[in-house]
Amino acid sequence: MDLVALEEIKRLKHRYLRCVDTKDWDGLADTLTVDVTADYGTPVYGSPLHFAGRDALVAFLGEKLGPGMITTHFATQPEIDVAGDEATGRWAFQDTVIVVAHRMVITGAAYYEDRYRRDADGRWRIGHTGYERTYEATLSLDDLPSFRLTANRWPVEQVNR
Repeated sequence: MDLVALEEIKRLKHRYLRCVDTKDWDGLADTLTVDVTADYGTPVYGSPLHFAGRDALVAFLGEKLGPGMITTHFATQPEIDVAGDEATGRWAFQDTVIVVAHRMVITGAAYYEDRYRRDADGRWRIGHTGYERTYEATLSLDDLPSFRLTANRWPVEQVNR
C-alpha cells in the first residue's frame, strides 16, 4: 500500500475544497488536470452539471461561487485506491452555501467520486470529480429572524436586516 500517495491525495482533496471556499481560483486550477471532467448532481440548477477541461470548470465555479456566495465544504471518510500513477476515491461530504443576494441557504450532502492522476511533475491532480446528492435543502433567511451574519470574508451587500 502506497501510504505516501494516500496522504498526498487526501491533502489534494482538502486543498481543492479549501480553494473553492476561499475563492482561490488559481490554487483550485492547480489541483486539477488540464483535461479534468466534472459531474455535479445538484438540484439547485435544475439538472446535473457536466464540465470538460480545467478552464471551463474553474470559470464556472468562479462565476457561480463569487463574493456573493459564502461556502463551506467538508469531505471525510476517504476510500482511496492507488494503482501506480492513478487512483480512485470516494468521499462523504457536506456543504453549506449562503446566497447573500437572495437571502437563501443551501445545504446538502453527497458522496464525491473522484479519479486522480500523478502528472509529469510528480504531483497528484484530480482528473475527474463529481457527486450525486443524497439530499439538498434550501432555507430562506427570512424564515430565521434571529439570523445575523457576524463575519464575512468578502465585502458584499448587507445580509442582516
